Amino acid sequence: MAMEKVALLGTGLMGFPMARNLAAASVPLTVWNRTQAKADPLAVHGATVAATVAEAVAGADIVISMMSDGPTVLAVVEENVGALKDGALWIDMSSTKPEEARAQKAILAKAGIAHLDAPVSGGTKGAEAAGLAIMVGGEASDFDRARPVFEAMGRPVHVGPAGAGQLSKLCNQTIVAVTIGAVAEAMLLAAEGGADPAALRAALKGGFADSTILQQHGERMTEGNFVPGGLSKFQLKDLDNVLAEAAHVNLSLPMTQSVRDRFAHFVDDMDGADMDHSGLYLELKKRNGMLT
Repeated sequence: MAMEKVALLGTGLMGFPMARNLAAASVPLTVWNRTQAKADPLAVHGATVAATVAEAVAGADIVISMMSDGPTVLAVVEENVGALKDGALWIDMSSTKPEEARAQKAILAKAGIAHLDAPVSGGTKGAEAAGLAIMVGGEASDFDRARPVFEAMGRPVHVGPAGAGQLSKLCNQTIVAVTIGAVAEAMLLAAEGGADPAALRAALKGGFADSTILQQHGERMTEGNFVPGGLSKFQLKDLDNVLAEAAHVNLSLPMTQSVRDRFAHFVDDMDGADMDHSGLYLELKKRNGMLT
């Protein structure tokens, strides 16, 4: 059976490699980005580059949005719902709030358009390798329809009704942020205590404390490589969303609150907004008087 036509909106750090993998899987693909120069290189991979969102989504069976935040996605949905093909499916793969996912669904449902919220985890490396973890909320039948498209980008799992994908991503981001904080402390303790951080990571590999964050971000921290894969300003946004959702269900998350406040200091007071989120290591060094 032929692949459905897909429009991907947003070809930034994550959206670009996701689009490239869709094209490599022979998905008929149109792409759009607010700054068109960031989408133009996808033409050599077989994608059609559209000048406007309306042009991109016209005739598309499936629309994928990969944008910076919930309000941006909601505005694009509201402005372009009338340009969508009858029977289309909109998949938002951005990281937003569960309530924003449900708001998108409500707007689209009035026009007879299906919706899935499907945020991802795995960073730019996962996006490039088509190895993203994809957490999908919405109707099971829509998930089944989208599965071939998802599988061109990673490993999809249906986690529940509308908003459940975004809730799962918030849980993911809590684990990521708190683990980054723990890895930063371990790497700094090792370095200052006289152990080789690289040897420590090798010693822990395969053990109970091992993780992708330890191996990838631990190396970034000790090598001082904070070229962004996951931007710190987006990590902070996600943690704010986590805490808002926790408040909505009357939960206190003290570790999340603590690491959120540290990211806020790094982003707002240390010019760390556009650094990789492993840059929290620098906030720890400053906290210990090792940076001015």
